[in-house]
Amino acid sequence: MSDVKISPSVLAADFGRLAEEIQAVDQAGADWIHLDVMDGHFVPNLTFGPPIIKSVRGVTTKTFDAHLMVTNPDRLLDTYREAGADIITVHAEVCDHLDRTLSHIRELGCRAGVSLNPHTPEDCLRYILDRVDLVLVMSVNPGFGGQSFIPTAVDKIARIRDMLDGREVDIQVDGGITAETAPAVVAAGATVLVAGSAVFKGGSVDSYKQNIEAIRGSVKSL
Repeated sequence: MSDVKISPSVLAADFGRLAEEIQAVDQAGADWIHLDVMDGHFVPNLTFGPPIIKSVRGVTTKTFDAHLMVTNPDRLLDTYREAGADIITVHAEVCDHLDRTLSHIRELGCRAGVSLNPHTPEDCLRYILDRVDLVLVMSVNPGFGGQSFIPTAVDKIARIRDMLDGREVDIQVDGGITAETAPAVVAAGATVLVAGSAVFKGGSVDSYKQNIEAIRGSVKSL
């Protein structure tokens, strides 16, 4: 499927050379840049925040796809927009007023995303479908890179695609995405693939390009 987007997760990049790594995956054919923001509270790991995003915003024109794995996203939305995020995705599990949160993201001029952990049923999306531009299905438990794909995500993706009923909403999948797992999620309805370890192998533009092309090629005929 030629219109599937690849969004490399910088969680798997060399943070000591983050700007260069983002430039490298840009040159290698990435469609978006996935920014895993972790607060050490909602998830056990701690990554980076707005100052880092702002510092690398100028090295690429690609879409900055910010995935906020934080307990207090509403307090941070303006800051992430100012730092350069184009898409802001929040977790349904921590948003008491999800409709309001998504509306605020859109008011900031960003695309609004909702992420669901593996245990979270898709029914929570039913009454906010007209507020959302992207649904992120976690196919691993969030907090660490390099985990194995959870197969039950495939059925969840298919159910979400049915629920969307033709709306132009991206379904993004994050966790364990490789050339082996990508075909099943795309066949189920995914339109954006987040890949960290599977992209950032080899340490060079050429290797990143090969890795991205392997994933893209695995879904080309679907």
